[in-house]
Amino acid sequence: MKNSIRRIFKVVTVIVAVATLLIAIYIMLHGMGLAPDLDFGAGAYYYADIPEFEKYTGDGAYDSKLPTWLAITLFLAWGFLMWRLWQWIDRR
Repeated sequence: MKNSIRRIFKVVTVIVAVATLLIAIYIMLHGMGLAPDLDFGAGAYYYADIPEFEKYTGDGAYDSKLPTWLAITLFLAWGFLMWRLWQWIDRR
């Protein structure tokens, strides 16, 4: 019984890994996620040398309704949960 469950998990892992790889290749080949106005490549969103960078990050570019303290708390809570999950996985 235990070997068949392990075999199923291995097969599912291989399927997910291959699907992820194929999707990533598809996304790269079709240029998805790129800003058509900017010809800097996929990492262009993170660099301050983009022309008129302020219009993407300045006031009014995006106004989150989530308070900053709540975003930080959720980020830390998620990190703590993931840390506990990895501890649990490591023990097994």
